[in-house]
Amino acid sequence: MLEALKLWIQPAVVMAVAVVLGYLFRNFFVQRMALLSQRTKTDIDDLIVEAVKRHIPVWFLLGGIVLAVRSSPLDPAHHAEVDRVAAALFVLSLSFVAANLATSLVERATTRAGAAFVSASLTRNVLRGLILVVGGLLVLDNLGVEIKPLLTALGVGSLAVALALQPTLSNLFAGLHITLAKPMRIGDFVELENGTQGFIVDIGWRATKLREGNNNLVIVPNARLVEMISKNYSLPDPEQSFNVGVGVSYASDLARVEAVTLEVAHEVQESVPEAAHGFVPAVRFHTFGASSIDFNVVLRVGQLPDRAVLAHEFIKRLKARFEREGIEIPFPQRVVHRAEDRGSAASAPR
Repeated sequence: MLEALKLWIQPAVVMAVAVVLGYLFRNFFVQRMALLSQRTKTDIDDLIVEAVKRHIPVWFLLGGIVLAVRSSPLDPAHHAEVDRVAAALFVLSLSFVAANLATSLVERATTRAGAAFVSASLTRNVLRGLILVVGGLLVLDNLGVEIKPLLTALGVGSLAVALALQPTLSNLFAGLHITLAKPMRIGDFVELENGTQGFIVDIGWRATKLREGNNNLVIVPNARLVEMISKNYSLPDPEQSFNVGVGVSYASDLARVEAVTLEVAHEVQESVPEAAHGFVPAVRFHTFGASSIDFNVVLRVGQLPDRAVLAHEFIKRLKARFEREGIEIPFPQRVVHRAEDRGSAASAPR
């Protein structure tokens, strides 16, 4: 019994050393590499270190298993089987490293490009799935499984799957179309043909999510979204002009009204953070109303949802300025002439 145990001491020591070296390598060498990579101009090395550091102990463990088996009393015929399984697991681990690195690079491109580039969960999930599928096929090949008949069977079965999952696949390809053609992007403010307005927060494999102004989440299937007539307020430029309607008394001096209104509009346009600074406001008289001469004041905001903030501040300041200038904003009124008054006026002596 003791003799048999002695034969397993060396493999056990090899395994223990491999595990300890793996954790030491990750906790010391990789940590130092991470600190050094932070000093470089590019952040790609940071992404590589982040992707591989969790798998380093697994690689050392697999190497320790191979060395331990070779030094163990097991029959040499089993060595090749252990090597094959270890190689398959190593390839699987590399597949996860590649998938994590690829998705990190996509997120990096999204962050740098901002609104000009779409990186939805659909893009990351499809890319990750493709890499893991290729890795899985390589694992099966390492294990001695013939993958050509498997690919043939998958090709024949994919037709039946496509017919059964037609709605799901239509949403998937519609999501890919939105992601690649980019009529809408994450962060864009859009309005759908049914009147729904909101910011796009995610483009998934099945549906696109919009967040309304009251913080509700609207989920729209991708296939329906691409068929809708929609308006993207963020393209080609998120800045939006809008009108604020105003009315003044018929007795007002319109030239003075225009000058005062433009002064207030310029002040608001440059002082309110949500405004598009540098835009020149305009005043346009357009209607002889029932009780006032009506005009529009053209203002501009950085993005459409902020127009309420700018209009709120403009109306407050304009009313206060009109009161100081003696410019009247009339109440709605209507002059009514009675028939008997007209008759008595006609019969009065001249």
